[in-house]
Amino acid sequence: MTTVRTALVIGGGIAGPVAALALHRAGITATVVEAYPPPASGAGGIGGIGGTLALAPNGVAALRAVGADEAVTAIATGIHRSVMAVGARRIDLPMLAGVPPLRVVHRAELHRVLHDRAVAEGITFAYGKRLVDVTQTDDGVTARFEDGTTATADVLVGADGIRSPVRGLIDPAAPGPRFTGLLGFEAVARHEVDAEEGTMTFAFGRRGYYLYWPEPGGGTRWGANLPGQRPMSLVEARTVPARQWLDTLRATYGDDDPGRELMATSSADDLQVAGALQIMPPVPHWHRGRMVLVGDSAHAPSNSSGQGASLAIESAVQLARCLRDLPDVTSAFEAYVRLRRTRVEKVAARAARINHTKAPGPVARTLMPLLIPLLVRTAMDPERTVAHEQRYVIDFDAPVTAEPALR
Repeated sequence: MTTVRTALVIGGGIAGPVAALALHRAGITATVVEAYPPPASGAGGIGGIGGTLALAPNGVAALRAVGADEAVTAIATGIHRSVMAVGARRIDLPMLAGVPPLRVVHRAELHRVLHDRAVAEGITFAYGKRLVDVTQTDDGVTARFEDGTTATADVLVGADGIRSPVRGLIDPAAPGPRFTGLLGFEAVARHEVDAEEGTMTFAFGRRGYYLYWPEPGGGTRWGANLPGQRPMSLVEARTVPARQWLDTLRATYGDDDPGRELMATSSADDLQVAGALQIMPPVPHWHRGRMVLVGDSAHAPSNSSGQGASLAIESAVQLARCLRDLPDVTSAFEAYVRLRRTRVEKVAARAARINHTKAPGPVARTLMPLLIPLLVRTAMDPERTVAHEQRYVIDFDAPVTAEPALR
């Protein structure tokens, strides 16, 4: 049994509240500390983060371990059919049998549901506290924040995203995020596509990739991956007027059907600008002393994987199991890395291969109408490519043991 009784969780996005909930169920009191203002504060808080993300079946299964699966699926849209569009061709993609559908959910709504669930279980949140330094001893860890305050616990969990300060404190030489060559945008168009509800279409336009699905209540939600020459932070991307971005998107997708109609019937006021889409290369060190990483701070695959949020949720749950069952912090963190590293790096590698198809060169664009149908018939076998990802279910109650009996 562990001697860990308290934890500081740095980051209140997705992995942070799930980690706090899982730690709570493991008998460890967790406090979530977030650099930004609280949700719906109107001051740029985390609740103001827009856009939509996908939760794969394994991610929803992991939420079941903290009692949040039903609340999340209630606010999500199920995707029951996937279609690939290349020019005028529409090709049904094979779906994995025997698993629940992919769920798409508004990021801000997911934050709200996870936050509310954690608060209902007595978990404390502290907002507007930006981490600047950490001091470790044999018995605990003390975090110092920009406002001059401090907080102490037995362990510190870095759930602070792809630009994680905790990662830099664990390993100052750790790699940072890498640009995928794509910029992300999203909106809801007034145009109604000819597709039944629950159908997601992945479209390769003449100059860029985009996806779309009918939005419950009307219109069509779309996301675009616009090829970019250089990475732009979220702040940089949002200094460009939304109207200017929309003009660029209309020019890029103006020769595509329904891309042209989607862009033409979207409003600049509703355009979500995500900036550069980035991934984390393999992070050598996930922990040091009493500090450990979880979620995007340790592993952030491309959005092409459809697994980023789901893997973050899984890791939060697995970390809590390891801290619950192993006798000391070091053995718990080592078991956690053994449980997670191979899995997340396989997903990241698969997503990186997909990324190359999203920003093809002129020759590849010419050949794509011929190659895609062949790939669908030969290489896109869901049992071979994603079954091990989507059928993954964590048994939270099963004890974690040290190698070689690690479970």
